[in-house]
Amino acid sequence: MVCNCLRFGIFGTQLGISSEEFMLPRSFLPYFFLFVVTCLNSKVGMSQDRYAVFFKFKPQQEFSIANPSKFLTSKAMQRRDREKIGLDSLDLPVSTIYVQGLRTLAQEILYVSKWLNAAVVVADSAGKKGMEALPFVQKVQWVAKGVVSRTGARLNQESQLAPPKTKKWAVEESYREAAAYAFQNQLLGIPDMHQAGFTGKGVTVAIFDAGFPGLDKASAFSHLFTNKQVLGQLNVVRPWVKEVFRDNEHGTQVASLIVANQAETLVSGAHQAQVIFAITEDVATEYPVEELNWVRAAEYADSLGVDIINSSLGYRDFDEPKLTYTTAQLDGNTTYVSRGASLAAKRGILIVTSVGNYGSAGSSSLVAPADAVGILAVGSVNSSSTVSAFSSRGPTADGRIKPELVAFGQSPVLIRGSGQVSAAAGTSFSAPQIAALAAGLWEAKPAWTKEDLITNLIKSGTQFASPDQNLGYGIPNFRGAFYGALLGINEEEEGGWTVYPNPVTEDQIYIRFGQELSFRIQLLDSLGRPVLEKMLLRNSTKDPYLLPLNSLSSGLYLMQLMDGKEIAYQKLIKQ
Repeated sequence: MVCNCLRFGIFGTQLGISSEEFMLPRSFLPYFFLFVVTCLNSKVGMSQDRYAVFFKFKPQQEFSIANPSKFLTSKAMQRRDREKIGLDSLDLPVSTIYVQGLRTLAQEILYVSKWLNAAVVVADSAGKKGMEALPFVQKVQWVAKGVVSRTGARLNQESQLAPPKTKKWAVEESYREAAAYAFQNQLLGIPDMHQAGFTGKGVTVAIFDAGFPGLDKASAFSHLFTNKQVLGQLNVVRPWVKEVFRDNEHGTQVASLIVANQAETLVSGAHQAQVIFAITEDVATEYPVEELNWVRAAEYADSLGVDIINSSLGYRDFDEPKLTYTTAQLDGNTTYVSRGASLAAKRGILIVTSVGNYGSAGSSSLVAPADAVGILAVGSVNSSSTVSAFSSRGPTADGRIKPELVAFGQSPVLIRGSGQVSAAAGTSFSAPQIAALAAGLWEAKPAWTKEDLITNLIKSGTQFASPDQNLGYGIPNFRGAFYGALLGINEEEEGGWTVYPNPVTEDQIYIRFGQELSFRIQLLDSLGRPVLEKMLLRNSTKDPYLLPLNSLSSGLYLMQLMDGKEIAYQKLIKQ
């Protein structure tokens, strides 16, 4: 009698069973295949997670701080020169030897982070234990469950969808008249900025988000490609994908509030800025790996010489409830993303990030990286300039005011991936408006450091004198930030010194100032540009200084007087 059985050599080997010993009746064949598929899936796919592997040291063979051109662009070095910031070991790439040492233990190395001196890898539990045992590894931390699909099927389905309506995005769709964007621009003084000739030209803005579908096709963005304003693009979520004009359209909407330029549709504040696009957010899940994605993108943008990073993203709760951040952890130093934002800020990069959409939770309802130090966290106001109900509130765990600034985030006009005009609500859409304002200001004031820019934006806020945890220092505006020094000078001359005649009717003025026999004077025009600078002399402290103004055009000027012991400011009007 012939036995009704089959031998399964290959499957038996996979399961650790000898092919000579492994025989099954044919009637069990369907059940056996189900068993095999289940076992192999759990062994090969389901057990793989993403881990951050932190290294103890950063040995170098090919890179040196003395030769930064190998890992930083000239524009990145120019920013450091402006900020008077030296290079340090964080700027050096991760050791290649260490990365190679992980390859036999990890299924895949997704990317490395030089600021965190770490690698983000895909591995199973055995690989994790093996990496922990390596002598150069400090620690291995679980950062996400499972792996990101390479198929892209989910992305194709989502590419034309609005972001999910959650606290993270706080989106409320409604369509409005095309020219209605005037309100949001006027609130920040964008028309004045454009009239003065500043549109972000020469400034580089990076936008971190969940995707930018349609941006490469919509007419409102065509100038970015015609004028070669796209400086770089990086997909950190799927490093094997080389472009970013895909995935979730939240990023397209955010970008439109910075760089869109289409008359009667949306003309945004910094439409002539260079731009870097990075996908760091995976909307399908919420795990700490997205914070590491953010840091990786910041390093990339830094290496290209970015000036401003807009981050309409925030992290507070996760798919694993035990990972949810407590209020005490939002101190600017605890979360991966806040540490990364602070490191970027220390390198002279202006970080503009949304404060979060957890306003219903009351005080201390921030998201990371809004709690970071040295950045601008941006909240939302409605059309009455009062705080939006969804806008998160401070303080940080260590008592700092958040947000610093606010803009119209209740329902600003923006552009979707389809190219259609729309409106949406959330601090995601107030932050990019501030980023655009900052880019125009930095074009106008290229000598300003990052801290100068932050200071002048804050000083221009509508409630600079009395900040609170709802609106911070209030709504900033171009005129206040740009002309602040000029418009803030008291009309009455300070006691002890005078300038006359003022307004100027002749071609010279007299100045009584200080107790020295010389002083330096600088005149700035109404755009803040120096038009005159010279040293004035006199024979006696009883005599006034004489300043000829033969070539000075009519207008309003700011005088800065310095004699080594005193410094004073005064408006000057030339008729």
